[in-house]
Amino acid sequence: MTRTDYCIIGGGIVGLATAYQLLRLQPDASLVLLEAAPELASHQTGHNSGVIHSGIYYAPDSLKARFSMAGAQQTKEFCREHGIDYAEPGKLLVATSELELARLGQLEDRAAIHGLPCERIDASELARREPNITGLGALFLPDTGIVDYRAVAQKLAELVVAAGGQVVTGAPVTSIREDPDLVHVGTATADYTCRRLVACAGLQSDRMAELAGMDIDVQIIPFRGEYFALPAAMSGYVRHLIYPVPDPALPFLGVHLTPTVAGTITVGPNAVLGMAREGYPKFSVNVRDVACYARFPGFWKVARNHAGTAVREVRNSLFKASYLQECRKYAPGLRAADLLPFEAGIRAQAVRRDGTLIHDFLLAETERTIHVLNAPSPAATAALPIGAHLAGKAVLAP
Repeated sequence: MTRTDYCIIGGGIVGLATAYQLLRLQPDASLVLLEAAPELASHQTGHNSGVIHSGIYYAPDSLKARFSMAGAQQTKEFCREHGIDYAEPGKLLVATSELELARLGQLEDRAAIHGLPCERIDASELARREPNITGLGALFLPDTGIVDYRAVAQKLAELVVAAGGQVVTGAPVTSIREDPDLVHVGTATADYTCRRLVACAGLQSDRMAELAGMDIDVQIIPFRGEYFALPAAMSGYVRHLIYPVPDPALPFLGVHLTPTVAGTITVGPNAVLGMAREGYPKFSVNVRDVACYARFPGFWKVARNHAGTAVREVRNSLFKASYLQECRKYAPGLRAADLLPFEAGIRAQAVRRDGTLIHDFLLAETERTIHVLNAPSPAATAALPIGAHLAGKAVLAP
């Protein structure tokens, strides 16, 4: 039995940032971080676009907006301090219809509220900057960056260990029991006790809360995001990140072209219902995961409310020509042969029993535990301030 001051469940970037921030607050504290997978950053952290988001999409009074804007700056500072490669190519939000032009104006107003630098450009200036991109106009966000979040997560883990923390992989949590003085955490290989527990379990966050005996009103519904990559010969196809103007009724940002720090340009993701929370190959199915959301009334309400979108996304998943059509709205020169296979990602979307999609960060707390039930995009961008926020809540009195 290992006894520590703090136990963190989850070795993604949010869990690692929380451990890092706790040990900065209390350098003499003992801490263990438990990750179920054999490697850190195996799920959402390691399967995303690698974008350092500016925060323009998010309502001014939301945690997402606050954390994203602070996180973009802190992520870049962290990368500079620790020699992690990142770049700031900037993002172009491209409008391809009159409705999207109107939405672009609303986003421009929101950028002003947030104090984010942006530039409105017309169709001719868009064509000058990006000859392969077509639109009626665009909004340029110069501060949007790109990074490899696996590298950021690995550096955070190194810093946690250097500060005296333990990082244990291959340790799926099997039990959580809270007493007045301690929290008991069982894993497949060892047992731990701690004074405070913070669960940042991502795709398993609802299950961790239920394992701890919490009565929660949400369930994680997995949405599979499928990506393609352009051939190496097309590495200069775009200079900036190219995004469509998002539909405010949907929680996803749409298919975009994203240069990566590795030099690849990715295309995606779509957003189709996942049949497995952690199954990345196409057509992966986990019977337990499917049965779990099939029994959840919130899932069926979401399905009814977004039936048209769901049909389109399934079509895009099954047929490359349909997926290509989404891309060609603003990149008409792309061909089916240009879309090469690339690894998929799975997004943990928290949904309430009444069918409400939760768009902001959501926590559930007891006397000695904090559970992060929803950490939506831009959680990777915002990981350092999220970690500081969680650490501030969890920190023990000296």
